[in-house]
Amino acid sequence: MKRIFIIIFVLSLFLNLTKKIKSQSIDEQINQVQNEINSLNQQLKDKRINLEKIKEQTSSIKQRVKVIGDEIIKKESEVKKGEMALTYQKNLLNERARSHYKNLSKSSFSLINLLVGNNLSSSLENFFYQKSVIYEDKNAIIRIVLYIKNLEEKKKSLEAEKQQMLAINQQLDALSQRLGEEISQIKTKIAQLTAKQQELIAKKFAENPIPRSAETSLGGCLPDYDFINNTVIKDPGFSPKFGFFSLGVANKVGLNQFGAYGRAKNGQNFKQILEAYYNNIRYECRNFPNNKIKVKDTGEVNIKDYLKLLAEMPMSWNQREAYKAQIVAAASYAYSYTDEGKREICYDQNCQVFLRCLYLEGKYKCGDQNESVKDWRTLPERQTWYSTVDEVNQECGDGVLVMVSNDTNQVITAWYSSTHGGVILRSGEIGWSDKPWTKHAFDSDESINNLQDLLLKAYDSPFKIDASNIRSSPWFYCNWGSRPEYGGSAWLTQSEVLEIVNAYILFKLDPSTFPHLSQLDKNIPDTWDDNRVRQEIKNRGENYFSRIDFIQTIWDGTGISRTIIVRGDIGEKQFNAQEFKDIFNLRARGNLIIVPSCLITHSNQVGVCKNYALYDVVIK
Repeated sequence: MKRIFIIIFVLSLFLNLTKKIKSQSIDEQINQVQNEINSLNQQLKDKRINLEKIKEQTSSIKQRVKVIGDEIIKKESEVKKGEMALTYQKNLLNERARSHYKNLSKSSFSLINLLVGNNLSSSLENFFYQKSVIYEDKNAIIRIVLYIKNLEEKKKSLEAEKQQMLAINQQLDALSQRLGEEISQIKTKIAQLTAKQQELIAKKFAENPIPRSAETSLGGCLPDYDFINNTVIKDPGFSPKFGFFSLGVANKVGLNQFGAYGRAKNGQNFKQILEAYYNNIRYECRNFPNNKIKVKDTGEVNIKDYLKLLAEMPMSWNQREAYKAQIVAAASYAYSYTDEGKREICYDQNCQVFLRCLYLEGKYKCGDQNESVKDWRTLPERQTWYSTVDEVNQECGDGVLVMVSNDTNQVITAWYSSTHGGVILRSGEIGWSDKPWTKHAFDSDESINNLQDLLLKAYDSPFKIDASNIRSSPWFYCNWGSRPEYGGSAWLTQSEVLEIVNAYILFKLDPSTFPHLSQLDKNIPDTWDDNRVRQEIKNRGENYFSRIDFIQTIWDGTGISRTIIVRGDIGEKQFNAQEFKDIFNLRARGNLIIVPSCLITHSNQVGVCKNYALYDVVIK
């Protein structure tokens, strides 16, 4: 009985081993991995590679190699178990062989008995029993021999597989090292190109007068297109012409200065104006230490003198309620920014524009020998502003009126800018710390259902009905940039738009190509022209545009462009409007930009800033 149990155990082990051979063998798996490693090595020789993809593939191969290694360890364990049973199998084989020959003799004797026996039935039964025993012995011998042979073959293949795996691991190590070196070189190159791209994007913005404050010496933006009359203002001399028009400046949080002017002209008081831009606030008086504020490179300045010498709204507006709103916002910002007067504040657009030269020297420009000295207190053009500072703070004694959040009970950091483009955003939406006193809304008291409504009804819009009565921002609707060869306009040709659209398609297919997608007129090394971009798109199995018939941006109903639709010779494509904007700023020729701008990265995330641009596309 014990012998039968052992035989069954050995046979089951043998059957289990042979069953595993029927599935994909380790040799086949190793060959497959080897082929993939060879393929990756070949790709590394190609200069047009996606290193991140190769890195992922290498990692996947390493995981599969580990699985194969685990299978070899398991197989090695099985072979060791087989070797333990081998001695028994050999003894069993000898015993079965002796039994076989003995039963052969019995079989011969049984045949004689069958012929001479008196009881035929009994003789037949004995004869066939002996035959079955012989057959069983014979099959047992064959199975044992096959088991031993299989075990020996597995031992040989195991040694070969171990050697193959050793070689594969060495190749993988070499591949990983080479890949690391390639990636390091590419990262260095990307960093260099990225710095150059950032420099060019910054230069584009420097060449465009995009102010944060309404009171500025920067010129306005004269659009190339009259939305109301559907006419071209600046004709570049080609057709079709494509214009990309941004609405507002980059910072759309808090007070909209031109919107405040429009609201004041429309009869709103300063609290109504402020509450249109800030959420859940109340008004309180606050005192600075010794009633003075610390101003960088200036020293301590009386807080009311500081407010009187801010250059944030044009003196020509002569609108007291708008001025009051600005003064309270500025006092709140200064109080919060300086931590209740403990820290100093800068004097330019990075904080608030303070006329420090006028304060220190009686001149608008420090050190200007041609400018006469003035007493800033008596300047006639600023008297309305001065008296408004006193008026709005008259109940605060030596202190100033500020806004306090009902949610935090803190004086708010009252951000503001010249032109929101009709849309007020929460601070978190543009990448700043999200504050409860900021809000998302349209800068209008009328219903806004689409972009056309916004263009016509926003308080800072130049297209607002009765525009002669309500002054509007020169930065509300602008295709930023200009090129003298095209009449000083920012219109693009169809081929120039194709350069941008196809660059976007390639970037989405392979983000690692972005160092090659800079604008073509700045001689940046390794920049691909549109023909090369098209070929790269084709190499990746996709189609490119050769003709564009239609482009339109679709907003989300809240004042942010979400989708841009492009139709042309390959049909219709829908792209992410914010990502497209970033590729536009990278690829567009000259100093053409869509506001705001983000720097491209080599990850799947296109920009490093929040994406909240609102822009329009016009084809004429």
